[in-house]
Amino acid sequence: MKMDLQNFSHKRFNILTQEWVLVSPHRAKRPWQGQEEEVVNEYRLQYHADCYLCPGNKRANGEINPDYGDVFIFENDFAALQRDSVQEVKRDGLLWAEGERGICKVVCFSPDHSKSLAQMDVQDIAKVIKAWKREYAELGNHDFINYVQIFENKGAIMGCSNPHPHGQIWSQSTLPNEVVKKDYSQREYFRDNGKSLLGIYLDQELELMERIIYENDTCVVIVPFWAVWPFETMIIPKKHQTDIGDLSEADEIGFADAISTITSAYDKIFNCSFPYSNGIHQAPTNGRKNEHWHWHMSFYPPLLRTATVKKFMVGYEMFGSPQRDITPEQTVKLIKNCL
Repeated sequence: MKMDLQNFSHKRFNILTQEWVLVSPHRAKRPWQGQEEEVVNEYRLQYHADCYLCPGNKRANGEINPDYGDVFIFENDFAALQRDSVQEVKRDGLLWAEGERGICKVVCFSPDHSKSLAQMDVQDIAKVIKAWKREYAELGNHDFINYVQIFENKGAIMGCSNPHPHGQIWSQSTLPNEVVKKDYSQREYFRDNGKSLLGIYLDQELELMERIIYENDTCVVIVPFWAVWPFETMIIPKKHQTDIGDLSEADEIGFADAISTITSAYDKIFNCSFPYSNGIHQAPTNGRKNEHWHWHMSFYPPLLRTATVKKFMVGYEMFGSPQRDITPEQTVKLIKNCL
């Protein structure tokens, strides 16, 4: 019997992390009587006097924000990583700890409190990308910084503590877990084939056109074959670029256009301000060539069936492996209908 990926349970392999995800398309029909979240679609002013991130306002640590006009970046007042952490190794039998140094920053995308990336103009998103590029280079130039993680948590459901449009940058002395896995997989493939793993994958997806949402001259927006989250997507540059520092000005606009397209489509799926976590994975800043890396940006939204039903990573996901019901191919159709 030929495998039917749209109706029967199966596993899919993630070529970047070398991990499996269980796909159970038949479970999408099960009734839901569980937790439902509150839909947050409140009207927000362009400026909020109580917002710690709005221009001219006082932050929690007493500092005053400048009257900024586009992108504003500052060191996180409550950073998870410290510049002066002692980089020592402490081992006592099976108890093992190491000091970790780092620099954490907050990136305010816009002075307008009411706008998310989905409401921003492509040109304004391009300014954010320029800021990301600058921070990636400047932070990576520190001798104790070997990785720069750019990310955004959008929505209270994702633990975002402030609705003002902003993201974060955590830079640190070692590679975090997910990056270690992707670094290994891409390095091994490049060593054996002399080509980018994601580049070859993208060529295959563009030939099949089953999971492509949108493309322009610079980027492709895709639902990965191995996607875990119901509405997970990835932006991949068509050219083999190791990091966002390789983006030309034209590429910046193309990347901004891709971000604008997927975020605005998200908001239309369930007619709500669609929550997600997004992040850019790119080459480490460890002084090595890292030619095996192909940068990409992933979006992990938690919503499952409606604006109020969330995908919970519990039970089997915690103790076995990730699992999803709706297939990536079904997701593509739903998102493309919102373009």
